[in-house]
Amino acid sequence: MPAARRTLLESLPATCQVCAAWPAQPVCPACIERFALPRTRCRACAAALPYESGLCGACLTRPDAPAVEHCVAAVDYAYPWDGLIARFKFQSEPGWAQPFAQRLLQVPQTLPLLQTRPLMVPIPLTATRLGERGYNQAWELVKALRAQCSRDTRALPCDTLADALVRLGETPDQHSLGRDARLRNLRGVFAAHPAHAQRLVGRHVLLVDDVTTTGATLHTAAQALLQAGAARVSALVFARTPPSR
Repeated sequence: MPAARRTLLESLPATCQVCAAWPAQPVCPACIERFALPRTRCRACAAALPYESGLCGACLTRPDAPAVEHCVAAVDYAYPWDGLIARFKFQSEPGWAQPFAQRLLQVPQTLPLLQTRPLMVPIPLTATRLGERGYNQAWELVKALRAQCSRDTRALPCDTLADALVRLGETPDQHSLGRDARLRNLRGVFAAHPAHAQRLVGRHVLLVDDVTTTGATLHTAAQALLQAGAARVSALVFARTPPSR
């Protein structure tokens, strides 16, 4: 779709998909103010904190150092965002990448990360899941962030790489598992793509995904990037599942 037409379509009024207000963008300002309040979060896993910046208790007491240096999340994985994310991932609505990226760019910690000129990399899907879904929602977010950075004078041009990482196999369903079990499931699952590994050497890599729950996926992917020669790894995720869920 030509850029001018896409910009026009994005600017047309619609109905808020949360409260049904009209005219509005996909999520109206009132709903954003109500459901996307700024949160102090753990620097390593983006869990909401009741105190100022630092690490949460879980990250402080883990024996291994976090592979992700800084993780930024826009919202908690809760109403109404959980339903909108389900539409984004499972109901063939990749257009949600645009408002989700806009929300991420409103988080104060996002712009400083982007101004370091990182290499933005999506968490990959397995070939089976990609075939079923037809798109990788993390890559849709990367593309939306790149497009919006190109229109934001505060940001720098974004360097992106769709297949910096490959996913080497299927993993069992992880929804009911804790972090340690997830890490065991994910051991050896990610690797740097051999055709692109040289682009990772010495770079600050910014992993992008839609949701993080325990941080196990981000941690394992970051380890693969560091092993390939990345200087450091940070992460941007749209939603962070509250630890109690």
